[in-house]
Amino acid sequence: MTYDYLESSRYIMGTKQHHQGRVHRERFIYLILSLFLVHLCFSALSATHQGDYFEDRTRRIEETFLSVPSSDKAQAYSRELSRKPHLPGSQRDIVLAKKMLTFFQSELGILSSEDVIFQAGSPESRNATLRLTTEDRVDRPTAWIDVYYPELDTPKLQNVQVLDGDGRITWTANLTEEADPLDEDAYSSQQDVSTWHYYSADGEAEGQLVYVNYGSKQDFQTLLSAGVNLTGKIALARYGEVYRGIKVENAQAAGAVGLLMYTDLRDDGHITTQNGYATYPHGPARNPTSVQRGSAHMLYVYPGDLSTPGYPAYQNSTRQEPSNVLSIPSIPISWNTAQALMEESGLDRGLISKKVVRITNKVERAPAPIWNTMASIPGHIRDEVVVVGCHRDAWVLGAADPVSGTVSLMEVVRAFGALLRTGWKPLRTILIASWDAEEVGLVGSTEYGEDFEEWLSRYAVAYLNVDISAAGPRWLIYGTPSLNDLIQRTAQDIPHPTKKERSLWDARHDKGFQDSPIDTQDSRPVATGIQMLGLGSDHAVFLLRLGIAASDQMFKGVTKYDVPYHYHSIFDSHRWIKLYGDPGFTKHIAVAKHLGLMALRLADSFIIPLNASHGTSALYDYLSNVETRFNTTTSLNGLRNSIDALQAASMELEREKKEAEMNFYATLSGNSPSFSSRWVDSPSSESYVLPYHPFSGWLSHFVGQTPVSAFEEGIRQSYARIANANKKSMIFDRGFLSNEGLPERPWFKNLIVGPDREQGYEGTAYPALAEALQSGNNQRIEYEIQRLKDLFEHLAVRLRS
Repeated sequence: MTYDYLESSRYIMGTKQHHQGRVHRERFIYLILSLFLVHLCFSALSATHQGDYFEDRTRRIEETFLSVPSSDKAQAYSRELSRKPHLPGSQRDIVLAKKMLTFFQSELGILSSEDVIFQAGSPESRNATLRLTTEDRVDRPTAWIDVYYPELDTPKLQNVQVLDGDGRITWTANLTEEADPLDEDAYSSQQDVSTWHYYSADGEAEGQLVYVNYGSKQDFQTLLSAGVNLTGKIALARYGEVYRGIKVENAQAAGAVGLLMYTDLRDDGHITTQNGYATYPHGPARNPTSVQRGSAHMLYVYPGDLSTPGYPAYQNSTRQEPSNVLSIPSIPISWNTAQALMEESGLDRGLISKKVVRITNKVERAPAPIWNTMASIPGHIRDEVVVVGCHRDAWVLGAADPVSGTVSLMEVVRAFGALLRTGWKPLRTILIASWDAEEVGLVGSTEYGEDFEEWLSRYAVAYLNVDISAAGPRWLIYGTPSLNDLIQRTAQDIPHPTKKERSLWDARHDKGFQDSPIDTQDSRPVATGIQMLGLGSDHAVFLLRLGIAASDQMFKGVTKYDVPYHYHSIFDSHRWIKLYGDPGFTKHIAVAKHLGLMALRLADSFIIPLNASHGTSALYDYLSNVETRFNTTTSLNGLRNSIDALQAASMELEREKKEAEMNFYATLSGNSPSFSSRWVDSPSSESYVLPYHPFSGWLSHFVGQTPVSAFEEGIRQSYARIANANKKSMIFDRGFLSNEGLPERPWFKNLIVGPDREQGYEGTAYPALAEALQSGNNQRIEYEIQRLKDLFEHLAVRLRS
């Protein structure tokens, strides 16, 4: 085992030099005793029986965990958390941050009378995280809040108006969503949150209106080919196909001076008023006054705080001029407003409106506090940490996004608390996060990741994310290929939320609303059933910058027969979830069980369940996809040869992991001192095993009088073999990082997966190579091929070292 620690005073807090050797030795002995508790009580067992005993103990722990999550609890939490809007930086946001802190403390048995709300960058904030892995680390669960200061927007005035030839206002848009008392929460909140785009340009623009379809690059090229000049115009785009910021960027590049976006009911499939469905809240069809809010900057250039790219947004941080914001204003509007606007402006009678449209977007931007609520469950192994997180902030009520995910995370924490009360302690530390300000640019998680970049890179085993856990019928799962086996096996062990004869894994194929036929062209085919991660949530900093294996999951509507989801609208309410998103709240619980069981298996398995061979196999598929996408004639055989070498090293690592585990069991059964042969002379702390808190009773007496010399060295060597294999598993996904990063987007370091430059949110394989192939620049193509070959070959050497 590697008891590796950072030598800076930021990482070692007060450990005296002359005690380090003894502390080092005792920490190892304590680890051995925790394993001894599980494996050595029956020292006469064979290696096979040792494994059987461990499997039986694991089964009992997992059964206890899975017995805890409750639909009734989930529904109660959903009701409370989605009652009022909670934008990042708002008063309701800090109230919920403190509620989560109290919840963590209560469920994990944390007794604290201290103020645990820390300014990010302060010694208290630094120590709260760093002391999880230092020699004098905490040995009981902890919880705290880190306060960061990103730049946040405050909307002041948003207007859309039609002007006559003399510049007089002839029509003003209604930008308010119109709720009904039938949905009490939506009705009471309809005036609370403006309909605007976060990080859109402050200003005013006038021009004729041009309809640009989805606002994709292809859509603008089609218009230009048809002779439509967008210079000085206001673009009108419907949501879908590409991320908001891409639409604004494309409009700006085409010469437009402003952009309006609306949700088009024609994209809602079968569940519409034309097919006899009433609009929400009287039925499942989309409310035509609903508006999708959201951020509209270039998130795909870098996420997080606009003014501190690559470093944390402390209160006193040096600020930079943002390089990922656009210069033209944009405003979101509803379907009803878009229809009225086209009629009033004359756009319904041609490609360009007859009248001029004015849009006004007044916002104030300044650093403001956000609150990440954190909790930890310390494990026996000091230098391996499993991270689980969900964001807490919402655009309005956020019953699906993100309250459903937060509810699932809370049920995971409740189940961990139940295990702690049985005396369980994980093998590895578990870090739990309730992130803030995800909705405006993945800010809370990104600032934490930038703040603790070195620590996470060294110690994080994996990051498991949840965001929207329940907003439709079909289970969607995303992850790095090294996690594929764990994701699938765990899903097969979780019951289907409504059909008990099936598993959660089967829910990947569930149908739409009621008994409607399934749409066979509803999503991209994925060979493993596990899709590629992109930029859509808080996993981004972990995977795309730090190279940490990650996953995300959700239930969502993906077919034309699914109930339309009111994304970022006041109608994303508890009532909508209860009626359409997840009646019975069983999907909330299925996600909680899968998320928590994955975390448990990552934390408690001797061999970390990351599979490098599966990860390498995906590289071939990704390469074939890139070749097909760009129809390239460039030979990529050299790159395939490098992947072949990496695959051979990966397969060797997987064999070594299995052999190391069996060797460890064999060492335990062969070298353990028996109960009957012990005899002691004047025990001392240097020669005898010390009791590990919270051991007590007969076990404390036993381990307090057991000579270390009888078994320490053999077990040390056996466990060092396991630890070495685990470290190689952890560095596998780190091996795809380049310090240089992506071209023109150096914040992103991962060369295997990254945000698609033309779509924005979705992940794309080999992003730097893909952009080079698209450019047609042979020199650039060869350069990117060589970068990948160097990474693969270097990683193969590291896995064999």
